[in-house]
Order: sequence, then structure tokens, then C-alpha cells
Amino acid sequence: MFLVMGITGHVGGATAQHLLAQAREVRAMVRNREKATKWADQGVELVDGDWNDAAAVERALEGIDGAFVMLPSVWAPSPDFKEARSVIANYVEALNQAAPPRVVVLSSMGAHRTNGLGMITALSLLEQEFRHLTLPIAYVRAGGFFENFLYGLHVAQGGTLPVYYNPTSRKSTMVATDDIGAEVATLLTGPAWSGHRVVELGSMVSADEVAAQLGEVMQRDVKAFAIPRVGWPAAFEQFGIPKGQTGPAEAMFEAVNAGWMDLGVEGTEHVAGTTSPRDVFAAAHKAATR
Repeated sequence: MFLVMGITGHVGGATAQHLLAQAREVRAMVRNREKATKWADQGVELVDGDWNDAAAVERALEGIDGAFVMLPSVWAPSPDFKEARSVIANYVEALNQAAPPRVVVLSSMGAHRTNGLGMITALSLLEQEFRHLTLPIAYVRAGGFFENFLYGLHVAQGGTLPVYYNPTSRKSTMVATDDIGAEVATLLTGPAWSGHRVVELGSMVSADEVAAQLGEVMQRDVKAFAIPRVGWPAAFEQFGIPKGQTGPAEAMFEAVNAGWMDLGVEGTEHVAGTTSPRDVFAAAHKAATR
């Protein structure tokens, strides 16, 4: 039995799907059972709980062979990242009590640094606090998600894909969420290990390459366009981040553009992604046109 946190999201869902494909038993902690109905229909054991409740997390960890844990995504965190710190403290308490045989943690490229990371600061804090745990832990430092470009299926009709990557020709680590799920499932079910290990997951891809593959799916020429730095706050606000709270998202992309999320950090393993941006766009386009 394997516990999967965040099963109603992209990465948690991909992880569960890959585990089920291996005929593994899966448990998920959920706040809203209605949102997880499709998983219950596939045989996933649903347990009620919230990652803000250490006792609930500990109950979900009971009797499992491995756990996949992640932080909820918060695009407008408090200045002190109190939301992430609270969840991390609950995880640490629960993991210390339940002590599962192995834990896989969703992290991010750049999380080895401790400043200037914006939103990724939450994952840096997660890794720092988990370092005190004596359990076998694998940190999956994933690249930027190709799925984050899916807005392009709607906004690139005129031939332009606006991005925060600058220059658009510069490559940084990116990956499809399905590849993350596949790697997490492999780590959970593969050979045991001791201590802590770090896996850098993804391949070096540029925004220009993403735009070109989007164009192939849309059957039109699409070029990446770097949104001017002065326009970032307004652009993030259009994605739903409250006015005046776009700083962490801005800082994250500044870190990306500074090269802090490139592959090759000393002491890490590397697993390349096998799913291309084209694959992600094609699947989404097919689903939208059914």
C-alpha cells in the first residue's frame, strides 16, 4: 500500500495512475471525497484528512510501504511562508511517529539554494526540515511543468506565446507531470535505499522549443515572446494572483532566468523526461476537441 498526497492534482494523479498500472494498492488522503470519486472507482482507498492536521497525516501513513508527499501550491504565500512551514511541521511530526519504509518528496530544481527563490523557497524549507529525518527519503527536484504552458492553446492563436523566460532561446529544466508521476512510482516500488538522495528530473528545453512544438499541434507558426519585466505583475494578476502579491512568482522566474534551475547540481542523480511539450499539447488539444 502506498500513500499518495495531492491525488486530485496533476502530479499526485499521475503518481497514482502509474502505481495502479503496476497493480499496486494506493491510499490517498483527501479533504473532499467528491473530488476523488474517480480514484475511489479505481480502487484507491480514500482517507479523510488534511495536511494541516499532523494526526490525520500520521493515520494516513499507518501500515504503508511508502509515501509520496508534496506541498500545496500557494502562488501568493505570506512573506514568512507560514503556510508551507505549517504543513512541513505536520509532515515532520507525522513521519517521525509513523516512520514509513521510504518517502518520496516532490521538490524543485533550485531548492538546494536558500535565498532568492521566490515561491520555490517553500520547497527549500521542506528539504531543509526533512534533512533532520532519519528515514530513507528521495527528493525529486522537478523542472518547470510543460503543463504550465497549456494556456498557449488559447492565447497563441495569433502566433505568439507570451512567456516569462528571457531570453526565450535559453534552456532550463522542464518536465511533464506524467514523467514526474512515473519517476515517483519507480522510486516507491523499486529497490530500497538508505539515507537521503536527490533526483533532478527533466530535460533542458527553451521557451522557443516549447512554442515551436505548440505550433506543430495548432498547425500554425508560433513564436515565444518574452513579457517585459515591467509587465510581469500585471501578467501574473491576470492568472489570478492578487494585486501586490506577485513578488514570489516574479522572484521565481528571475531565478529561472538567472540559471539557478539548470541541471548538474553536485551530488544529485539525473533522470531525463521522456514526454515532450508536443505530447502534452496534443493530449490536451485532443481532450478539448472531443
